[in-house]
Amino acid sequence: MAKIDRTMVEHVAGLARLSLTDDEIATFTLQLDDILTYFEKLGELDTSDVEPTAHVIELSNALREDASRKSTPRERILENAPETDRGCFKVPRIV
Repeated sequence: MAKIDRTMVEHVAGLARLSLTDDEIATFTLQLDDILTYFEKLGELDTSDVEPTAHVIELSNALREDASRKSTPRERILENAPETDRGCFKVPRIV
């Protein structure tokens, strides 16, 4: 028995503001039904011994120590600026 039918595909297409042809609706109905059937098969697997994970491989962040240090002097930062005004970058007005 089909898990999804033409009216459901039309409804979702309407929600997504998609204009689908009759051929596209028929194609998507079959494809979505195949996908849902596959998910049912996956649901039959015994995963009781599998730990829940967010990623398939172990990840760790490369973080540096949070320590204060001296900043680059403002004058050195502004050396490459095309224009400055009172110690700041001057940019074109966007209004």
